[in-house]
Amino acid sequence: MTQDFNSHGLAEQSSLSTDAARKLATTTKTTPQTQGISSRWISRLLPWVELRGGSYRVNRRLTYALGDGRVTFTNVGATIRVIPQELREIALLRDFDEEAVLNRLAERFVQQEFQPGDVLVEKGTPADQVVLIAHGKVSKIGTGKYGDDMELAVLTDGDHFTYQAIIESADLWDFTMKAVTRCTVLVLTQQSFEEVVASSESLQAHIEEFKARPPKAQDKYGQSAIALAAGHTGEPLLPTTFVDYETSPREYELSLVQTVLRVHTRVADLYNDPMNQIEQQLKLTVHELRERQEYELVNNQEFGLLHNADLSQRFPTRNGLPHPDDFDELITRRRNSQYIFAHPRAIAAFARQCNKMGIDLESIDVGGNRIPAWRGIPIYPCGKIPIDRTTQTTSIIVMRTGEDNQGVVGLRPAELPDQYESGLNVRFMGINEKAIISYLVSNYFSAAILVPDAVGILEDVEIGR
Repeated sequence: MTQDFNSHGLAEQSSLSTDAARKLATTTKTTPQTQGISSRWISRLLPWVELRGGSYRVNRRLTYALGDGRVTFTNVGATIRVIPQELREIALLRDFDEEAVLNRLAERFVQQEFQPGDVLVEKGTPADQVVLIAHGKVSKIGTGKYGDDMELAVLTDGDHFTYQAIIESADLWDFTMKAVTRCTVLVLTQQSFEEVVASSESLQAHIEEFKARPPKAQDKYGQSAIALAAGHTGEPLLPTTFVDYETSPREYELSLVQTVLRVHTRVADLYNDPMNQIEQQLKLTVHELRERQEYELVNNQEFGLLHNADLSQRFPTRNGLPHPDDFDELITRRRNSQYIFAHPRAIAAFARQCNKMGIDLESIDVGGNRIPAWRGIPIYPCGKIPIDRTTQTTSIIVMRTGEDNQGVVGLRPAELPDQYESGLNVRFMGINEKAIISYLVSNYFSAAILVPDAVGILEDVEIGR
């Protein structure tokens, strides 16, 4: 086969080039792509309640506050102090608000450090102090039915024990507290407490009133008890009762994410075939708003799952790594656990733990997707759950959903002017003097936890080792 060459020694073109041919061809193209789209499982799985008004009120039975919340601290370098008003989280001081006395009590707490395995207090020794856990993890160990040691609870940052020790004399600890990790605690001795009491008549009166106050009738959830009679015979006088409600129920306001989309009229007029430019711009914008919605459902301070889970439904891991025992603890603390949400790296860390123990992590089919599961409960990936880059720790969320199930529900408006999708509208704002069209894109949403045990959080989950 011979080939013709020109005077410069280059082969002469014998057919039409592809570059020239493309000038006459119609290009096959995709719609604009984006890497920012995630699975958004939380938004997809939440049942959405459509509101006719802008708020959603959650009515509950009255629950008595016993001061079992977490104490907050401040630190300057390695020196840690308890915030005086936070001492009211201790049941004894719940209704005591004299700031000067609380300041004196706060100043008498002494900082102590413990290493893993150290005993903070030992069963059978004099109970003469109250301990606030500023940082770290502590195991509460008691005696089982057959005389062996049994872990009763795991306490972590902000927990405390026990105020009874400083208002009773000659009593003994009925449990042992042992450090699981390196711990920093603040300790108030009975002697220091009594010195403050001796100098404050108001605190003396408060303690006497606290001791004399009859305990309020409660069920195991802290709710006002309903008096009932059962197993009786004959004609005894039946108890009378009523169901008390919270007098100030929580109301959830709809939150929003907004942006202004701008498109030049020249683009909208001349470059709309074969794809509508405004439609494609709007589609990508809506994806970003929905991604931000998912982030807010997890992290928002007002209604996000991580910040609004009840303190009694937050559990630390036993040894840092996500262990099958931790998952069992998490899902058995509530009825009808339906979904588990975890960062993909946390799911991988849990799978590694299962592999080490020789456990096959099951999977279930969800709409054609194979989802890992534990005890039949699917574990959905959620990249919006944050990872602490310093400690390489994250959280894992378990929940049940639905109004009828007393679970978690999503909230959005029933109908909006210029509605584009559920809870989202696009409103034309006009054309300015630079011939730019503006659209206001708004996404309205929120979420509500109907009862405390609808959401549980496994905290301080290590994924870095």
